[in-house]
Amino acid sequence: MVWSRKLSRRVGEVREQVREARRHQRDWKANKARCKAEYKAAQEAGEVHTKAGLGSGFGLLPWLLLGMGAFSNLFQGEAANPWIGGLGLLTFNSLYIYVAFRAFHKETREAVSTRVALVLMGLVTCGLAMGYGGNWLLFFPLLGLATGAVVRLPHLRWVGAVVTVVAGAASVFRDGWGGLDTAYATWISTMVTAAILSLSEAVRQLREAREELARRAVEEERLRFSRDLHDLLGHTLSVIVVKSEAARRLAPRDLDAALVQVCDIESVGRQALTEIREAVTGYREGSLSTDLDRAASALRAAGIEPVVHRSGHPLTAQTEALLGWVVREAVTNAVRHSGAERCEISVRGSAERVLLSIRDDGPRAAATGPSVGERAAPEDAGTMHDPIIGGTGLKGLTERLAAAGGWLEAGPGPRGGFVVRAELPVGLPVESVEPARADEPAGAGAGAAGGSRIGDAAR
Repeated sequence: MVWSRKLSRRVGEVREQVREARRHQRDWKANKARCKAEYKAAQEAGEVHTKAGLGSGFGLLPWLLLGMGAFSNLFQGEAANPWIGGLGLLTFNSLYIYVAFRAFHKETREAVSTRVALVLMGLVTCGLAMGYGGNWLLFFPLLGLATGAVVRLPHLRWVGAVVTVVAGAASVFRDGWGGLDTAYATWISTMVTAAILSLSEAVRQLREAREELARRAVEEERLRFSRDLHDLLGHTLSVIVVKSEAARRLAPRDLDAALVQVCDIESVGRQALTEIREAVTGYREGSLSTDLDRAASALRAAGIEPVVHRSGHPLTAQTEALLGWVVREAVTNAVRHSGAERCEISVRGSAERVLLSIRDDGPRAAATGPSVGERAAPEDAGTMHDPIIGGTGLKGLTERLAAAGGWLEAGPGPRGGFVVRAELPVGLPVESVEPARADEPAGAGAGAAGGSRIGDAAR
């Protein structure tokens, strides 16, 4: 028949789209894992520039020109024992270069060899200053610069003070009170160098944090979209399959009733296409009334009598969206696995909280998982026996509701059947609809679930 061929073609197109979406998701996960591996390998190889910090030891080398006066004294014969002075000058410059190039990496800066080199440079500086004076006192500001490059707070204060006092004492001893200028220059070079390099490190850390936040934002947005797409397609395809089976059963004996089911399939498909387009743009808002109507239609098509009660204050769009996810997941579970004859959906709200309850009268599920926890449910919600953790969908929904200040429970009811209960504040911020964790599996909603049927429903 024409309508059956159209129905088969439509179902085939939807299945092909689902397979294509899953294939893209697998490709994205593979690309993500490969990028992480490449980035980690680049970090280990030292090829990532942001990990090396800002600047290098070359920026400190021009300050060695302060020692040109001492160098000229050696060649002009103004220094006694020039060989000793030359050896001291060579030793100081070598130690300075060694310390300068190790000061820009935290691991090498805090190494014992760097600290030993700095102490040796201080001893050489004191020896040259006390032995020659004059231009040789300018090695103290260079020592302060190297000290500021290596030492950080909280040790910087007392180390800088010691270097300054030693520089002042040696300068006053050689050149009188005019040597206090050298002590001041030593103090300034120590503190300014430490401040500049600390600021550079702070900038580097902020840059890394900004890049990490950007990467996480992209990952969370991808997870949000994949979860919404899973929830939309999972519920819609379940409704299409149930109505298709109903149309197939009705076609031989009641063609008009079968055509009604086909029209419902077309309506559900068009609505799903609209929601998917809106989800892509990020502007889709949940409507609890629409979800309740579609849930009732799906239950009737599956031969389950729906009973819907709704009362209480109006809800915000964010609260309705979260409750809509719970309705979709629970009704899909009931349609697929409950074998029930009746399903009751109740929404009761107060000025501050809203309670959603979904109960079916299907065969009682055996508790096979660990207990959710000993938390007292509301007095009017009944008592659930052995609430247990179920599949991915309700686990994800529990986390969403918990992040929004609510809770979700699922498990066998006190009189048989299966019960899903959720509670939320009436007013929620926009952020509460987003995923609670970045590492949540794609397609997860948010909640503690119970029964083996939950695990099957989430797959």
